[in-house]
Amino acid sequence: MKVQWTGLVGDVGGTNARLALVDEEGRIRNPRSFPCREYASLADILAEYLETTAGKRRPPRAVIAVAGPVVEGEIEFTNLDWRVSEVDLVAQFEFEAVALINDFAAQALACPRLEGQDVRVLGPELAGAHNMPLIALGAGTGFGVAGLARSDRGDIAIATEGGHAAFAPTDEVELEICRRLQARHGRVSIERLLSGPGLYDLYAVLADLEGQAPALADEAAVTTEGLVGDPLAAATLDRFCRILGAVAGDLALTFGARGGVYVSGGIAPRIAERLAGSAFRARFEDKGRLSDYVRDIPTFLVLHPYPAIVGAARALEQMERTLSTL
Repeated sequence: MKVQWTGLVGDVGGTNARLALVDEEGRIRNPRSFPCREYASLADILAEYLETTAGKRRPPRAVIAVAGPVVEGEIEFTNLDWRVSEVDLVAQFEFEAVALINDFAAQALACPRLEGQDVRVLGPELAGAHNMPLIALGAGTGFGVAGLARSDRGDIAIATEGGHAAFAPTDEVELEICRRLQARHGRVSIERLLSGPGLYDLYAVLADLEGQAPALADEAAVTTEGLVGDPLAAATLDRFCRILGAVAGDLALTFGARGGVYVSGGIAPRIAERLAGSAFRARFEDKGRLSDYVRDIPTFLVLHPYPAIVGAARALEQMERTLSTL
């Protein structure tokens, strides 16, 4: 019996577009990845995927997670010369419905469904408060943040641009880091440190503080060498983890995320052991008079390779329920 597709799901960032199909039982099938810069538009990627993978059995709906803010059903990518709109995709591919959602909003939707090897506990094993908000956050090309409001009537993802909130130093070293980055960039956001470029800037500043010239070429080298013992690169990774913990704790307070905090993104899974053994959790809990509040919040590292695809599939389920009531 031929498989019937209920929808197409995707996760599109500045580097890769990942697409998959969802079958009638809600299973994610036929995932493929496409290098974005080899295509003129997202529509070209969708056309190739649908032609080569779905064939004549075209899915009726689509939910695509995108790296950036979606405004009135449209996104203009920061790192690609692409503009994508729900209306255009409906017209070109004759979908019944299309939804563009922020990639971290998709990840937040995925979090309640991640279990087993998909996640790793950071810190003590705790049970998140039932039906209380949770957040997904992570560093990669930038720093993403989204919340998930939970209730017995369903979950609602809340997309944010929290990565552009101001960085808050918590010790003398971070004050000096902030001063030097401020002299270079002006305002210093969280993303200035918690991102791939931010990791390298952090390394360069720490080298300068030690009276050294940066010996490593980029953030990939800092990660690789830090994990095998280069002293300055290792110190950079440790400082990165400390700042990540402090930021995660601040965001947990902001959202009231008693359901849990999920750390994802491109960087954290690559330094999983270093992160687990770092001061991440200590800095997460170090919130003065509210330390007891955050101490009861579980923290997790997301290890699933495509959490935004899982979240997009969940958003597709929500879309189907909504359309069935019309």
